[in-house]
Amino acid sequence: MELNGWQHPFPIMMNLARRRCLIVGGGPIAERKLRSLLAAGAEVTLVSLAFTAGILEMEHRSDVIMKRQPYDAAIWSAHGEARFALVIAATNDSQVNRQIAQDANAHDLLVNIVDKPELSSFILPSVVRRGKLVITVSTGGASPSAARKIAKEIDKTYGDEYEIYLDFLSETRLFIQERVKDKKARQGLFKDMLAWDLMPLIREGKFEDWKEKFNLALHGEAWMQSQEQVEMELPSWSFNDEIRQHV
Repeated sequence: MELNGWQHPFPIMMNLARRRCLIVGGGPIAERKLRSLLAAGAEVTLVSLAFTAGILEMEHRSDVIMKRQPYDAAIWSAHGEARFALVIAATNDSQVNRQIAQDANAHDLLVNIVDKPELSSFILPSVVRRGKLVITVSTGGASPSAARKIAKEIDKTYGDEYEIYLDFLSETRLFIQERVKDKKARQGLFKDMLAWDLMPLIREGKFEDWKEKFNLALHGEAWMQSQEQVEMELPSWSFNDEIRQHV
């Protein structure tokens, strides 16, 4: 059963923590998918007659179930009421993959048939990760090789400094949310933060010194001393320019 084309795919980020997923296949592609799912916190069932050495090393993990058997439609009822959050078919048998697609769709489950987007209800984009920063690239199945090439180009542009940068933004944002009750004032602070040119400090190894001075100055601001910000004490980052001059 072939699905409609991918003219208008809907991009989505899924929370798979403690959700059970199914991979049918035990080769190198299945291993890559397994590692990605485990990194997302999923619990994974694998079905195959044979597995790579890398998969076998994970056999005793509590979040991995390995079934040494050919694909059998009985897998859909093997967990009683439990349902798979998503299914990935990564076998080297096109007929088996097609059957998995048909069975998964019959059970209203999201399914990805590796290298067969026309049989899939979802596809997996190429991914660039820098901590909290996740950039995905997809060609809608038109050319996975092109998606990987573009992702490699992006990978060169966004270095490890973005992980440090976003961790700082996240920490500061959460702190301000707790301390500044006025929504408009918070939004103004968040917007101003994005204008700070922190990348040179991170790349030059000066960021931790700046961050320490920033936190000390922030906690000493008058508007931080009270839960009630009056008009004369509206939150601002006015102290930041002075800090930059001493880093």
